[in-house]
Amino acid sequence: MSMANIKVTIAYDGTNYHGFQEQRGTAFQTVQGVLEERLSRLAQREIRIIGAGRTDAGVHARGQVINFDTGGWPIPTPKIVYALNSLLPRDIAALEAEEVPDSFHSRFSAVAKTYRYVINNGKRHSPFLRLYSYHIPCLLDVEAMRAGARRLLGTNDFSAFRALGTPVKTTVRTVREIQVSREDELIYIDIQADGFLYHMARMISGTLIRVGQGKLSPEEVAGILASRNSLKGGPTAPARGLYLERIEYPG
Repeated sequence: MSMANIKVTIAYDGTNYHGFQEQRGTAFQTVQGVLEERLSRLAQREIRIIGAGRTDAGVHARGQVINFDTGGWPIPTPKIVYALNSLLPRDIAALEAEEVPDSFHSRFSAVAKTYRYVINNGKRHSPFLRLYSYHIPCLLDVEAMRAGARRLLGTNDFSAFRALGTPVKTTVRTVREIQVSREDELIYIDIQADGFLYHMARMISGTLIRVGQGKLSPEEVAGILASRNSLKGGPTAPARGLYLERIEYPG
């Protein structure tokens, strides 16, 4: 049986995982490690996957994408989701699977990613949202947050919104859209960009929260961006409020 390149869309609750990316030689449980172990069971050989986004510990995903070579395993593509979900823990789920060209790479083929940050802006904390949002009891000014977000649109050097960590070739990214919306007590910050630096989505969210609290003016956001100084950006919003929503590919 010939080898096929398979793309699988994954959702997970990141609460109990030390991020997505496998960390060889450590005891930390990661989403990638669980997926590779279960896929290897199905294939009866070692499977290594490629993930589109390296989410941090505690970050969730509704639309993570992985791809891997089947190596000629006998499971038909339409049945991969069912077979994989039968082995996965309840906090990880395969949503859909499809065969893609050999040239497809879940990370390098992506043209855009969207992250959502969720804020519980109710006066009291919710035991049901405590692991899936950031509780801020004081009323946030959503209009001011929107005005601040507009200062971040376009192609810019986002060094001010980057935590030091994984080295990158360039800190220039294109933010295509930032939407700040409110639904009752929940506030959503949706950020779409061609790529994200380490902690970039969480530092942008933390900065916009400061704007919503009146600690920064919307105009000051442009100054932070121009400074390229990560000590002026943020603070980094807690991981539990962040979701990798979707990843887009050509066509």
